[in-house]
Amino acid sequence: MTWMKRIFPPPYTTLDKGHGRIEKRTIQTSTALNDYLEFPYVAQVIRVNRVFTDLKGEDPKKETCFWITSSTADKETLLGLIRGHWSIENSLHWVRDVTFDEDRSQIRTGSGPRVFATLRNLAISLLRLNGFKNIAAGLRELGWNKEFAVALIGA
Repeated sequence: MTWMKRIFPPPYTTLDKGHGRIEKRTIQTSTALNDYLEFPYVAQVIRVNRVFTDLKGEDPKKETCFWITSSTADKETLLGLIRGHWSIENSLHWVRDVTFDEDRSQIRTGSGPRVFATLRNLAISLLRLNGFKNIAAGLRELGWNKEFAVALIGA
């Protein structure tokens, strides 16, 4: 592991408590590998270590991820961008998976899957643009109020 210390300088660390767990994130960035990477516009390599425990500090789980970026941002900014990536997963993909139960869809041939994914994305976007934070609640409201549903699409 001494080569890791030579490549990655001292880390920036955050500690967060929420969602039933404690999460420690450590980010290190380096330009030492840039000349060895065949990656266009590489500016730095990022190493993120995450350690999760429950609220009692028990049952630890570890994860290490490596990233390559063209950004020259500092460690704190990069960690924020990496965390922001997961907001997409939570705000769109999770809604599609859970609220629309997309993974169990029987539509599998031709352009059907793409068309229905587009329609689901449209519904999510329309609800979010109209102030709905909870998509399932928005869909229920639209089901009860057909006039509102028609007004939502601008007809």
